Amino acid sequence: MSEISIKAKRRSLSTKGAVNKLRKQGEVPGVFYSKGEEPIAISLEEKSLKPLVYTSETHIVDLKIDDADSKKTILKGIQFDPVTDKIIHFDFQGISLFEEIVIEVPVVLEGQPKGAKDGGVLQHQMHKLQISCLPGDIPQHITIDVANLGVGESVHVKDLNIAKAKILNNADVIVASVVIPRVAAEASAAEAGAEAKAEPEIIGKGKTAEEEE
Repeated sequence: MSEISIKAKRRSLSTKGAVNKLRKQGEVPGVFYSKGEEPIAISLEEKSLKPLVYTSETHIVDLKIDDADSKKTILKGIQFDPVTDKIIHFDFQGISLFEEIVIEVPVVLEGQPKGAKDGGVLQHQMHKLQISCLPGDIPQHITIDVANLGVGESVHVKDLNIAKAKILNNADVIVASVVIPRVAAEASAAEAGAEAKAEPEIIGKGKTAEEEE
């Protein structure tokens, strides 16, 4: 998988006012942490995070804090402002290339489902899957071919297989499916109801031949 180099600055754990000032200057506060090390409060330019956040791929980050040696990390957490949707905080986790890690990987759907010809609509329920593997085996994304999906058919977690990685999500979770749109389904139900009402109602049984005589 590809790597991205990012430069960060060490910062002191400061007050809310100081953090807000940092954000106004285009910087985002965050934390670097790693097994066996003390967490380091850092900050970096917001634009440095965008290639990691607004993407359908996963990256290993080559993080350089001030003049210290670079550290191999992954973006473990990100927080957004609920009003402006701007990035307001991040977490970088240090990794060892020889130890398995748990990470979320984007899911990309490929192809036009055959069920679309029958009025079906593709639903993408799971946009990320959680996997466990060595850092060098992390896929940039998980591609699923949905071309053979018909109406009412789904792709579950148990249907997927990733080389050198284990998927940690529940095996029965649906990742993608082809369904009939709700409006169309309701219209079909209404039509079926109308047809049922149109059928003649039987009041009672007819007379037998003997009764008519």
